[in-house]
Amino acid sequence: MNTPPKKELMNRSLSAITINIGKSGVNSGIMEEIKRQLKANEVVKLRFSKGISQEKQNFITEIIEKSNSKLIDFRGNVAVIFKRKR
Repeated sequence: MNTPPKKELMNRSLSAITINIGKSGVNSGIMEEIKRQLKANEVVKLRFSKGISQEKQNFITEIIEKSNSKLIDFRGNVAVIFKRKR
């Protein structure tokens, strides 16, 4: 996957759709929304609830694998993922 420079993707993430992931974690509804937003926008921000801080790395790994996307940035409770439109 040919990925644009990180700086360009981070600039695009400022206006990207943010999907909140709470205590229920990653379910099929959340995965469908992530895939839909990646298809429409290429860049999506994921904001994790503070209550799931122990599991967020597992959730990010699961999301990247299931959506076939790439992790661009991960700071605190926010991750930015990218998937090129086909």
